[in-house]
Amino acid sequence: MAKKVLHLISSPQGEGSLTRKLGKVVIEKIEAKYPGSVVKERDLTSSPFPHLDQMQIAAWFTPQENHTPEQTQAITISNEAIAEMQEADIYVINAPFYNFSIPTTLKAYLDHIVRPGITFRYNEKGVPEGLLKNKKAYITIASSGVYSEGPFQSLDYVSPYLKMLLGFIGITDISFIRAEGTRLEGIKETAFEKGVASIVVD
Repeated sequence: MAKKVLHLISSPQGEGSLTRKLGKVVIEKIEAKYPGSVVKERDLTSSPFPHLDQMQIAAWFTPQENHTPEQTQAITISNEAIAEMQEADIYVINAPFYNFSIPTTLKAYLDHIVRPGITFRYNEKGVPEGLLKNKKAYITIASSGVYSEGPFQSLDYVSPYLKMLLGFIGITDISFIRAEGTRLEGIKETAFEKGVASIVVD
């Protein structure tokens, strides 16, 4: 059955980005397994999301019928992004390693989609429940060092953060694909190929 795929790009390196290249391979495999799938691409570097401000946050907690024109305008980009997330079956998220974490372009986007009452809620016992259910996420990561294992594993704040945050809004079926050690002799020569070889679309 055809799938709806949302491809999120957060690297400013354009076509040279390894996370973007890995993401394209993931999408090719999705299209091969699910013919007729539709891919929507959102480049967070060419159309960056604004950092949250007082107006946007106030709009979140104001009933829609009471929105001022300014609040309506401020909340539009968040509403559109969440609608895309809700519509998609599969997410392909490119997350390059920037100073041990994700780029600010991706962080700003995520801040707009983690919305109380829309992408998560608290039940009567105060336990959070994610509302984006039955989704699949493939996250492509590129790093100059090796962080999936070894002495620097504790410095990986990309995969634990994204696993926690996406899980918080209901996305728990997550696969991480890595091209790591891209500046390490003896590793960089095959880093991308190892990432490609690890891609399994289910």
